[in-house]
Amino acid sequence: MTTHIIAHRGASGKLPENTMIAYVQAAKDGADAIELDVQLTKDRIPIIMHDETVDRTTDGYGFVKDYTAKNLKKLSAGSWKGWKYRRAEIPTLEEVLQWIAPTRLDLVIEFKNNLFPYAGMERLTIELIERYGMMERTIFSSFNHDSLIKIKKMVKEAQTAPLYSKPIANPAQYAKAIGAAGVHPYFRLLTPTLVQTLHENGLLIRPFTVNQPHLMEALIAWGVDGLITDEPALAAKIRKKRDG
Repeated sequence: MTTHIIAHRGASGKLPENTMIAYVQAAKDGADAIELDVQLTKDRIPIIMHDETVDRTTDGYGFVKDYTAKNLKKLSAGSWKGWKYRRAEIPTLEEVLQWIAPTRLDLVIEFKNNLFPYAGMERLTIELIERYGMMERTIFSSFNHDSLIKIKKMVKEAQTAPLYSKPIANPAQYAKAIGAAGVHPYFRLLTPTLVQTLHENGLLIRPFTVNQPHLMEALIAWGVDGLITDEPALAAKIRKKRDG
């Protein structure tokens, strides 16, 4: 089994996160999948942004939910990472799908709805995924596990994986109870025994956010199914060395 490399917000270790430039570079770096964050704009367009506000990663301020997609597009999503990236825009989910659909890449969508519920976000996202024929190549994830339950009710065959950063008593039992195909735990929660137990229960394990070489080496050796990382180029290099 080959551990898949999942570029966390693209090649975000070096480039402005959740921008097309970061996604394109991640593909060049050898990533197998792109991980991104979905929220809704004021006019109910699925847009890609990690934080609930635009303050950290743009030259604007305020909540994503209070902007229209058109107005979000006017912000610079790259100048905070360097002046040469100042023209980078906040992409819509549809723009990402237009780019990724013809590629070999898979997609990991994280619903960012812990602070605001974004009613109907799951349905709007599903409609876009189906329109671009990406259902079989998409994994839906969230810290809000209710969203994943909604997704499974809408599309039985959808792949879901709960994110969690604190220990769960029996993660295998829990994941199966909500119909998940895998789990996305904080990497420090994993042990070789837990990886084995999850695999014995038919679940896929993709820990986040794994950026250090020694951690990549250890987790690949344990047999995790994917590494969610800000450094896809480094992960690809380490995987190649291990696989020979």
